[in-house]
Amino acid sequence: MVPHATEPIPDSGVDLIQHDGTTYGDWRDDFHRDGFAIVKGVITPERAQYYRNKQIEWLQSFDLGFDPSDESTWTQEHLPVSFKGGMYFAYASTHEKFVWEARTEPKVQETFAQLWETDELLCSFDGMNITLPRQKDLKWSPWPHCDQSPQRKGMQCVQGLLNYQPNGPKDGGLIIMKGSSKLFDQFFSESREQDDHEDKPPEDYDFKDLFIFKESDVQWFKDHGCEMIKTNLEPGDLALWDSRTMHYACFPQGDRIRHVQYICMTPAKFAKKEDLEHKAALFKRWHGTTHWPHCNIHEQGPPLRNGVEDPLNRYEPREKPEITKRVLQLAAVEAY
Repeated sequence: MVPHATEPIPDSGVDLIQHDGTTYGDWRDDFHRDGFAIVKGVITPERAQYYRNKQIEWLQSFDLGFDPSDESTWTQEHLPVSFKGGMYFAYASTHEKFVWEARTEPKVQETFAQLWETDELLCSFDGMNITLPRQKDLKWSPWPHCDQSPQRKGMQCVQGLLNYQPNGPKDGGLIIMKGSSKLFDQFFSESREQDDHEDKPPEDYDFKDLFIFKESDVQWFKDHGCEMIKTNLEPGDLALWDSRTMHYACFPQGDRIRHVQYICMTPAKFAKKEDLEHKAALFKRWHGTTHWPHCNIHEQGPPLRNGVEDPLNRYEPREKPEITKRVLQLAAVEAY
């Protein structure tokens, strides 16, 4: 079995998850070897087109003049506020109907259940990525990072993205340091300092599961046999990666808009009672959280435009999701 408990993690309440060497003859072998995998055709191209259309419709619903066919409107003044020029976590967008539809796609559910060997899962209230190429008023720089603290040992979280747009070498996409998750403990066995990057969280920020690597750190992983690769995906592909894996988003250089939904799931048994209660409360208030489904239940703050809350901020989804039993279980509102 993949989940193999050996010792508790301090302050996490989660057992150490180590791969026991089992082989499967499918994408899971890639995942456990490389720290990431691509699962092909999780949704149909037609469903991917549906989600692309819904994302564009959502952008246009703010009535700021954004037109996907007019590049002169591809500026911040024509768009809702995002992180890194295309990651949307605010405006109750993490609970839009089409977002929950993506999370509950049958093969999305099946894939995470296969990986964790349980269908009793929690889902992150995560964002989407709609990145426009050639956006001239956007300041963007690479930020190779991992989303797991070195104080946590073993596989604690698995992140994912459901891809909606054809994605070639020049398109926006996921950059992965292949094999870096296996060197996570070795790298952090020495004292390490984060890169002084513009996206580095403040010292008093209570989310500690983010580490931004320096250029010398990137080279360290390469020197130890890892390879930095750009993942190229087809519409409907699901990319999964261990949160210990170094990764970042690549800005699009071609002509295509990037269309992605971030989806992360972990076993419900990983969560503490107080985190389940907090997660359920945030769902009822339509708040987004971090990538982590079972802990780090920190609500996203309001979108800031010119230093103040965007007057166009929304406190509930434009289109509310269908509240099914499965949605309530994934959101920790209803127990398994």
